[in-house]
Amino acid sequence: MKRTFKRYWPYLKSYKIYYCIVFIGISLTVLSTVATAQIMQPLMDKMFIEKDPKMLYLIPLMMIGIYVAKSVGRYLQSVYMNHIGLSMVTRLRSMLLDRMLHLDMAFLHANRSGDLISRITNDINRVQYFVSNMLPELVRESFTAIGLVAYVIYLSPTLAFYALVVMPLAIYPLVLIAKRLKRLSHRSQEKNADVVTRLTEVFNNAEIIKANGTESYEMERFDAENNHFFKLNMKAVYTNELVSPILEVIAATGLAAVIYIAGKHVYDNQMTVGEFTAFLTAVGLTFQPLRRVSSIYGKIQDAIAASERIFEVLDRQSAIKEGDLKLEGAIDSVEFDHVSLYYGEKRALDNVSMVIRSGEKIALVGDSGGGKSSLVNLLLRFYDPTSGTLLVNGRDVRSYEHRSLLDKMAVVSQRVYIMQDSLAENVAYGLKLDEARVVEALKLADAYDFAAALPEGVHTVMDEAGANLSGGQRQRIAIARAIYKNASVLILDEATSALDNESEARIQRALEGYTKDKITIMIAHRLSTVEHADRLYFFKAGRITETGTFVELMEASEDFRRLAGKEG
Repeated sequence: MKRTFKRYWPYLKSYKIYYCIVFIGISLTVLSTVATAQIMQPLMDKMFIEKDPKMLYLIPLMMIGIYVAKSVGRYLQSVYMNHIGLSMVTRLRSMLLDRMLHLDMAFLHANRSGDLISRITNDINRVQYFVSNMLPELVRESFTAIGLVAYVIYLSPTLAFYALVVMPLAIYPLVLIAKRLKRLSHRSQEKNADVVTRLTEVFNNAEIIKANGTESYEMERFDAENNHFFKLNMKAVYTNELVSPILEVIAATGLAAVIYIAGKHVYDNQMTVGEFTAFLTAVGLTFQPLRRVSSIYGKIQDAIAASERIFEVLDRQSAIKEGDLKLEGAIDSVEFDHVSLYYGEKRALDNVSMVIRSGEKIALVGDSGGGKSSLVNLLLRFYDPTSGTLLVNGRDVRSYEHRSLLDKMAVVSQRVYIMQDSLAENVAYGLKLDEARVVEALKLADAYDFAAALPEGVHTVMDEAGANLSGGQRQRIAIARAIYKNASVLILDEATSALDNESEARIQRALEGYTKDKITIMIAHRLSTVEHADRLYFFKAGRITETGTFVELMEASEDFRRLAGKEG
């Protein structure tokens, strides 16, 4: 717990003024609670036994004053602690997503989207509940308990000993319970990630599920995860709810001892009825905050487990290290010099060498899994070469600032990403919107006619994943996005696979002029799309086995003819 608090301290200390107000609120609450016990003495001795007429008016007014002060204190504490909690977790949520987005692709591929989403939502919410609710309650109840214990000792040190000596007996079982709760919280949060992952998978693949009629099958899989999550949460409930009964028994034992011994003191005229009532009230009030503190301590384990999962990501460093050099101007040349790439133990590229210069259009062809996409992943610096060197404009790609490198590249992948924003914002994604440039890019991508026909033209908001567009329309938007960026390297990964032959031909003609001063890299399974490439590279098992023009490969390469035959 101490280590977790130290990690939060840099965030907490920026709210000093708010904590001062919270402390005032807690002080009012603690003093009011102690005063509630103190007022019992004049209530019994002065008002009921001595029957002092002034007390008939003073005691009720004092009671109102005590509870007004207590209410004001609780309000100040609650409002400002909620402000601290909400503000802090808002910062943490942004920091967590920022860290995830800037980590390497290996991390993003190794972790399920459901687990990452769960850390940003569920884990952060657990921390928020702790900071906004549990932490102020912990501080308030701790100070209340300390204040009441001091008051009990002040009234009668001897009786206080009998009342409070039993409390250390509760420490050992509470420590054991807290350790078990922390383990269960870790497992519960991991299982919550499994539930979110399952839901993400269901909604992302709704069409496949509906097309195959597998709703019942998916429900069975979800129910299995959901029920496991329920059982883990119930184990935590069973464990946490042991705290209150244990402390109730201990408190009752201490209270019984107090009643017996204090009763003898009253019988022997060593204590007045009012003093006895005040003491008994204070002892009874003391056990309540102590019970709450113990219960909160168990619940804190949930926040600690969530915090460990959050800081695990925040502390992680990207495997892709930033270079110091900003890439200025266009990319004129790209050179792969004996480059190899491994994904763990799996070899993706083996001793690949090639040089591409501005104005050239090259194509990467071959069977699936040959290494074509891996080559592009290296150029985008999703990964770094395991061995060999990748040079951009004659310098090692690792020497450049990653963002400045990506600014010079535009990618159209076979999986098209449409954001829930206007069509124009989708085309200008990440750049300043210029409607004239958007229209020009849409025309080059053969997309302007259908875009203009939408209800609000290019300002029509796209549905989630572009559901209000056809597959071909989404692909043309992606091509327009790449054109709008006007980068010096254009990467087309099956960029026209969803288009009919006529649309594909129109786009290829439009791109001829656009790409004449750029490096164009095409990944293709449909060989008809790369017939006019300056050079083709045939990939097989991570190696380049053949190089040449389309005609040359048709004449010299049996593998290439086989691939062409498959297409035919």
